[in-house]
Amino acid sequence: MHLVDTTMFFARESGGVKRYLTQKRAWLQRYRVLRHTLVVPGARNSPHSNPGVVTLRSPKIPFGHGYRLPVNLAAWGRTLRQLEPDLIEAGDPYQLAWLSLRVGRDLGVPVVSFYHSDLPRLVRSRFGGMAGAATAAYVRRLYGRFDLVLAPSQVMVDKLHSLGIMQARYQPLGVDLERFRPELRDAALRARLGLAADTRLLIYVGRFSREKNLPLLLQALERLGPAYHLLMVGAGANLPPQRNVTYWPYQSDTADLAGLIASCDALVHPGDQETFGLVVLEAMACGLPVVGMAAGGVAELVDPSCGLLVEPGRAAALAEGIAALFEQDLAQLGCNARAKVERLYGWDRVMPRLLRHYASIPALAGRLDLSRLPVQYAVD
Repeated sequence: MHLVDTTMFFARESGGVKRYLTQKRAWLQRYRVLRHTLVVPGARNSPHSNPGVVTLRSPKIPFGHGYRLPVNLAAWGRTLRQLEPDLIEAGDPYQLAWLSLRVGRDLGVPVVSFYHSDLPRLVRSRFGGMAGAATAAYVRRLYGRFDLVLAPSQVMVDKLHSLGIMQARYQPLGVDLERFRPELRDAALRARLGLAADTRLLIYVGRFSREKNLPLLLQALERLGPAYHLLMVGAGANLPPQRNVTYWPYQSDTADLAGLIASCDALVHPGDQETFGLVVLEAMACGLPVVGMAAGGVAELVDPSCGLLVEPGRAAALAEGIAALFEQDLAQLGCNARAKVERLYGWDRVMPRLLRHYASIPALAGRLDLSRLPVQYAVD
């Protein structure tokens, strides 16, 4: 059986979507449960440079953080058809989603979508309620056409159900437990940052974008004062300098990223619109407790055994939450975080669940041999 994944969310500075696809591909190659091809935009056409990964030449989106826009949809459609997939998964809500549906209809194969972004909420926060309502109607019209819609948190599944997309199912993302691990901790990081050994060191990793609520995070650090320091790793909008904040660029090498995370005391995540929050899992896998917002997908990952959730939208609440975390046993919280990720979110747990979702599609009944799975993971 041949699975083809396609998305425009695949760039050097991509976050969770790219990591999901690359880890998914690596896992499928390891266990050979099915054949997998990834079709993504790139600087040039390179269908043979990396077997199983097809890039199609697409122009960069101005100020788009490295993302590229698939404009030659005819070539894209020809590529998908020539690959002769048995199943297509679309990973964005734009042209490639509609194209995947057309190709799936022409070939008579099922098409799945992964709902990575809460598009109506994002649009509503930027352009107001009317734009958000129009976007919700668009989401209903688009995602209602897929054979199956996967969402990485239960809160997103509930939102899709409220729009009438009843074929939405919960499918968490996973984390590479070998790459993200506590043993990567580097005690020299504080010296590299010019900090005293007893400085309470926090890390934020992600895009520097509006929906991440970064001004609120900076206000919280200002309230906390010099005993605390925040390392912000990412790319995007320019943020103001602050004495207890250091900005580092996006880390394209996940090994470097994992080392930075593991070398801090805690991850802080101020976003309240996350559909999942993959970096939260990565921090937990590195043995870090997490301070996050009691909203969105992050609230489903963090519990009192491994971190702390605070009221969204208030810098004072975030500062108080960070200070309260450091009054607890950080080492024990970190151990609990790692244990939780090992139990629930390793790829050997997550991928069997994904394959069972695929196998539930009537057109694929009996075509996936799930007896070869390394972990028998019950699906609710």
